[in-house]
Amino acid sequence: MGVLALIGTRKGLFVLRAADGRDRWQIEGPLLDTWGVYHAVVDERDGTWYAAANHTTYGPTVQRSSDGGQTWRRSRQIGLPEESGLVLNATWHIEPGLPEDPETLYLGGDPGVLFRSHDRGESWQVNRAILDHPTRADVWIPGAGGLCCHSIQIDPRDPGRIYVGITSAGTFRSDDAGETWVPRNKNIVADFRPDPYAEVGQCPHKLLLHCTQPDRLWQQNHCGVYRSDDRADSWLRLDGNGLPSPFGWALMLDPDDPDTAFVIPARSMEYHYGPGGRLAVYRTTDAGATWESVSNGLPDQSWTVVLREASAFDDESVYFGTQSGSFFVLADGDTWLEAARHLPTILSVEVTSWSA
Repeated sequence: MGVLALIGTRKGLFVLRAADGRDRWQIEGPLLDTWGVYHAVVDERDGTWYAAANHTTYGPTVQRSSDGGQTWRRSRQIGLPEESGLVLNATWHIEPGLPEDPETLYLGGDPGVLFRSHDRGESWQVNRAILDHPTRADVWIPGAGGLCCHSIQIDPRDPGRIYVGITSAGTFRSDDAGETWVPRNKNIVADFRPDPYAEVGQCPHKLLLHCTQPDRLWQQNHCGVYRSDDRADSWLRLDGNGLPSPFGWALMLDPDDPDTAFVIPARSMEYHYGPGGRLAVYRTTDAGATWESVSNGLPDQSWTVVLREASAFDDESVYFGTQSGSFFVLADGDTWLEAARHLPTILSVEVTSWSA
């Protein structure tokens, strides 16, 4: 069984395939040429490809393909109600629903909005509870990439429990399938706010739920790396014990081990490159108590950065892509392989299994 990687870039979607192992890759693309692909994913329930695609002329949409990327069809009925006074600026993240709900998909976008589709992406309905959240008008502010809903996580035991991460508003949880949303940011700092521990106003960069231990969530935040073991009711900060910087975007997990996670620190909010001008990945195997550098094979000097959607993982490895157009694979558990270079700016990475 091989690996297929969907690489979203500023100039379309690239497809990388490794038929045997992860040391030799073939590149196809770009598909969706001239579209900025903020995120692309293969729906493992039926094999459909989906792309959160944005165009300077045609605007934001979702593109979908049922034939492995050969042809694409745009979603219809995607937009915001006129009375909201808001305009959909970008589509950010596609999240397939649970296996028992095969026609449902979720879509996050800017300005901090969430959509749901009940017809495999043909049409989309905005989540009114997020759109009309009482804290939106007074507290939510755009980050450098806009006011984006970029992380959508569904509890595999309970389809009614959904988490979203919105920059800059915070983490929110719903226990009733999206009818209501409660902020879940206890102990997370927002040091750019007058009240750094306010209930709302934090800046999550990436939020992930562990598939085998769903009460545990990990978060790479604007202001630190965090872990929750109580469904996001509270958070523990993890970055003062071996990480060179609390700032970053990328986050990867080990599906078989809830204590293992990977992050890629950036110097700071002002300097979007690795500390010391080096691209370095850090791993914890003890739930964030300690971190170690896992950077063999990465360039000694690099002024690039890894964005929030540009990292992925599967049962065998972890993967990431850089702003400078390189795609890296952890080939043997300790050494990185540069599987592609000189691609356009990489915005997103997702991987799935592939039969050669």
